[in-house]
Amino acid sequence: MEKTIITVVGKDTVGIIARVCTYLAENGVNILDISQTIVQEYFNMMMIVDIGAAKKPFGQMSDELAALGQEIGVAIKCQKEEIFDMMHRI
Repeated sequence: MEKTIITVVGKDTVGIIARVCTYLAENGVNILDISQTIVQEYFNMMMIVDIGAAKKPFGQMSDELAALGQEIGVAIKCQKEEIFDMMHRI
């Protein structure tokens, strides 16, 4: 299993979750956990996914998700689990 953390932040609009999840499904990425909140008009989602069976390499998916985010008006960031853990260590 290759865990990756995906975060999505921006103004709330219809279809954000659908677009991100459709991209992931089409590329063989399994969603392990998902949490999303909306505070006033701001959307925030964090996903833990398994990219072990992904059809594309991590870097390409990360770039494509960032481009998708620009298209739908949000910021999408991807980090491998080990990098995320190192960055958020106290």
